[in-house]
Formats: sequence, C-alpha cells, structure tokens
Amino acid sequence: MKQENIILDKSFTFAVRIVKLYKHLSDEKKEYVLSKQLLRSGTSIGANINEAQAGQSKADFIAKMSIASKEARESKYWIDLLVEADYMNNEDNYVQSLIKDIEEIIKLLTSIVKSSQGNR
Repeated sequence: MKQENIILDKSFTFAVRIVKLYKHLSDEKKEYVLSKQLLRSGTSIGANINEAQAGQSKADFIAKMSIASKEARESKYWIDLLVEADYMNNEDNYVQSLIKDIEEIIKLLTSIVKSSQGNR
C-alpha cells in the first residue's frame, strides 16, 4: 500500500488546478504574462517536493523544500496580483479555495523546513 504524503498530494492537486486556471486565463481572459508566471511557480512547488523526496542528504532535502516554500509564496503573490488586477474575483469560491490551498501549502512547507532544520 502506498504511503500517503500530504504535502506531495496537496502540491500535485494544486499544480493541476494551476494548469487549468492558466488555460482559463489565457483562453477566456487573454491574460498571458501573469498567468504564465503563476503556471511556472505553481507547478514548481510539487516538482521541488518530489525532488526533495530523493534528496541525497538532509541538507539537500531542506534545500529543495525551501525552494518549494519560496515557489509557494511566489504563487500566492501572483494569485493576489491577478485578483487585484481584476483577472480573478476574490468573491469566487474557486479563487477562495485556491488561496486557502496555497496558504495551507505554505504553512506545511514552513513547518517541514523548520522541523527538518531542527532535526539536523
């Protein structure tokens, strides 16, 4: 049986949502610049978390998870900017759940990095 890894699962699900959001923003809103930045950072989170799982050392694991954390914070920035620039509506349930998801991912990654640094 495959072991559940909450941060891997959440980051993958978030990446899928970001890809779909990018398609929507580029097709429907004709917005290409900010959404491309969000696509890069939003899909990079899970990629770095996956790389961290195969880290050669504790330091390598922490470095990859720290990058994932930075990418998550960048993703939050692009989402906030897209909302403020009126490409997305903050009242929309989808947008609210996206923000909730990225904030949860940021908290999880912050906790993982801090506890890993403490366990060195």
